[in-house]
Amino acid sequence: MFTEKRKSFLIFFIPSMIVLAATVLYPLIYALIMSFTDSSLKRKGLGNFIGLDNYTRIFHDTHFLGSVWTTVVFTVLVVTLEFAFGFIVALMLNRIRFGKKIFFTIIIVPMLITPVAVGLIWRLLLHPDLGIVNYMLSLIGIEGNAWLGDAKLAMFSVVMIDIWHQVPFMILLLLAGLVSMPSEPYEAAKIDGAGRLQTFWMVTVPLMKETIIVAILFRAITAIKTYDLIFVLTKGGPGTTTEVISYHIYKQAYTFLDTGYASAMSYLLLLVIFVLSIVFMKVSRSQPQA
Repeated sequence: MFTEKRKSFLIFFIPSMIVLAATVLYPLIYALIMSFTDSSLKRKGLGNFIGLDNYTRIFHDTHFLGSVWTTVVFTVLVVTLEFAFGFIVALMLNRIRFGKKIFFTIIIVPMLITPVAVGLIWRLLLHPDLGIVNYMLSLIGIEGNAWLGDAKLAMFSVVMIDIWHQVPFMILLLLAGLVSMPSEPYEAAKIDGAGRLQTFWMVTVPLMKETIIVAILFRAITAIKTYDLIFVLTKGGPGTTTEVISYHIYKQAYTFLDTGYASAMSYLLLLVIFVLSIVFMKVSRSQPQA
């Protein structure tokens, strides 16, 4: 009996491990090897071994450092605004007694759309001549803008689009935390005469601390590696105003064909995400189980 179960297990386990190795492990190992070479798409093979030259080059590359700053700005803006807006909406939904499912269904719709589709939709909506946004503004006498083509507005536009797309996830996570909170602390606060604002700061926020940290960390991880939305909307432009790390790596590999250097940058980004992921998992495990 044991042997039969073991055979059944291996029949399903081995193919999945082969697929995992082919699609994840092999590319990771190959990219790591490439990061120590002068590999280029201009020629065949891995090229010459150059040690840590690609990694030392990163810290002197002003274009890469600029993309790091752009990524930091983008991440801070989207995480902060999505958390603030998400918490407000989650608190409102938590108080609704009737029609909660309807409101909830409407709110999560943007989250169900793929980033590429979101980018295509909003690129059309924000089109300077054909977009409905500029048309609606013209109806009230406001001149339209090249939202994605203006260096002063491009980052703002991308951030707003990302908020529209990702804030439902923040609402979902924070609402789950609010629903799972015990009622006793609120009853005690009410007996003590605490107002709504006092109850929020003294009861809700402390009880939600772990959930808040998890939500912020998870969203920061996904924001740092944002690529598809940037690619569809602005391709890092105008100039480099929206060129985040992931898109900069893409350009290095497929525009400048410097795959060795791009691999080194990819591993640096992977290291940052790996560290944040470890923190995320530790915080997640520390949360009390409902």
